[in-house]
Amino acid sequence: MSDCIFCKIAAGQIPSDKILETDDLLAFRDINPQAPVHVLIIPKKHIASAMDLAASDAGLLAKLLEGAQQIARQHRLDATGFRLVTNHGAQAGQSVFHLHFHLLGGRSMRWPPG
Repeated sequence: MSDCIFCKIAAGQIPSDKILETDDLLAFRDINPQAPVHVLIIPKKHIASAMDLAASDAGLLAKLLEGAQQIARQHRLDATGFRLVTNHGAQAGQSVFHLHFHLLGGRSMRWPPG
């Protein structure tokens, strides 16, 4: 999608602080971190939100979660804990309409969130 900022980041048109990149996904540090570790994990394929996932995206979704596991291990969050969040819609806090997961860790998390 030509006007999607995450598509531009995935295409290398906008720089990012990359943590992990594969053929299917890109993970990079959030520019407005809400925790000591705050990484965004996106599919390179444009999918607007979790509500736009199809059964044919099951493999891609598994790769995104495997990427989250790898990043959690890299930052040693697998032992201490982390939060993995995706938002759907503006009321839930989605500001970029390209599916993405926030991996947050390195501090205690409160419940309920925001």
